[in-house]
Amino acid sequence: MSTAANLPKLKLLPFREYAGVNRDDPLRFYFWPLIGRLYRRRIELCLRECTGGRRILEVGFGSGVTFLNLSESYGEIHGLDLTAPVEEVAAVFAARGIDTHLQTGNVLSMPYDDDYFDTVLLISILEHLKPSEQTPAFREIRRVLKPGGQVVYGVPIERGLMVFMFRLLGCDIRKHHFSTEKDVSQAAESVLRKVRVVRMQSIPSFFGPVYEVRHFVKPQLRQD
Repeated sequence: MSTAANLPKLKLLPFREYAGVNRDDPLRFYFWPLIGRLYRRRIELCLRECTGGRRILEVGFGSGVTFLNLSESYGEIHGLDLTAPVEEVAAVFAARGIDTHLQTGNVLSMPYDDDYFDTVLLISILEHLKPSEQTPAFREIRRVLKPGGQVVYGVPIERGLMVFMFRLLGCDIRKHHFSTEKDVSQAAESVLRKVRVVRMQSIPSFFGPVYEVRHFVKPQLRQD
């Protein structure tokens, strides 16, 4: 599929205004000329799939890169993250009139009621889970989604070029990525109904796709 048409533009704060940015946070790459374009586009592809509603949950929100955009489409922004300093990140956006509901926690056991969210969003999170954790994660996502609600996720596509590019940036992704895009999609399809797959091409494009975004929905009738 085309990855450039009608993409929303990612709205960023100045780099130094974000909170909770540590040495492992890729935020700095968003502001680089070429690499930044790829980093921003993968989020823009995810944002395009988010259809709006009352509540959205972003799992692995980090420093809140998506929050400026999400505040325009959702009444409440919720976030769950293993390591982000929730109070500091919330304060950054509260100062700009955006209230957030952020908690520390894990996608495998989420502190939310059943049938609560219109959208669950995960950007470059699921590849960090082990393959055996993928199906439990999607069952938990399905639990907190309203019937008819959507999950949008983005994961890198395993390619030699991607591994090489990360090594140029000083990162060995083999130490961080435990699941491939195929592991993730197989688990998602066992639990939810697939709507769409969008793949992001490399720059230059002849190297092929390097990232994919998948959109699933929870059926109106509960699956057990």
